[in-house]
Amino acid sequence: MSNHEMRGDMNSSGTIRLAAVGDLHCTKDSGGTLRNFFSQVSEAADVLLLCGDLTDYGLPEETHILVEELSYAKLPIVAVLGNHDFESGQQDQVQRILSDGGVKVLDGDACEVHGIGIAGTKGFAGGYGRGALGPWGEGVIKAFVNEALQEALKLETALAKLRTKHRIAMLHYSPIEATVRGEPVEIYPFLGTSRLEDPLIHYPVHAVVHGHAHRGTPEGSTVNGIPVYNVARPLLQRAYPDQPPFRLIEIAKEEQVTV
Repeated sequence: MSNHEMRGDMNSSGTIRLAAVGDLHCTKDSGGTLRNFFSQVSEAADVLLLCGDLTDYGLPEETHILVEELSYAKLPIVAVLGNHDFESGQQDQVQRILSDGGVKVLDGDACEVHGIGIAGTKGFAGGYGRGALGPWGEGVIKAFVNEALQEALKLETALAKLRTKHRIAMLHYSPIEATVRGEPVEIYPFLGTSRLEDPLIHYPVHAVVHGHAHRGTPEGSTVNGIPVYNVARPLLQRAYPDQPPFRLIEIAKEEQVTV
């Protein structure tokens, strides 16, 4: 099996079901606390999408615990990292441990699962629309904006690789303002940037999933009408208290043809 294709047992219904969730914030004390959740995911979905902040401090110890918990999810798993996964400067180890545990971690690249193309990267901050920070002035400001531009380029590169009819984009930071509403307006610029929306205009997808904004809004859309889902686990727990905290996206099997 190549690095760009993942397979698993599909359900017998007429759809491919993708469960998306972010902001698990697995700690050293999380052992045994996520197993039931991942078992629920396995029963409901064919693919699991993890949208960053998988660990709390980006520690290898936390990542090993998460991988053990993920063993209860008997389905293909695709992930992007979040800012918490970078906290300790050990993000390369975090990614390696996840990969060794069978998780496909995307960082500006793409994969295909059950005929669905999935492109992903972490994304970055910077603000939205006319309020987006521009690359002018001090070098540190230019470097900050350049990071957002590089993450947008990563997303565009990943999307351009996909040849499937149906595509999903995964991020940690939000590409639109609508799904961060509910957070204090003062921190909007740190929750994402509309620079991440630009690649989605040139390479439309079936849906976009992201995390990060725990007190945001569950749904929004890009300027070209692509659904954007905030799947931060704390938000889903609060918004849908009677449901398991993941977003289920369904795509009809008969529509899955390569273009």
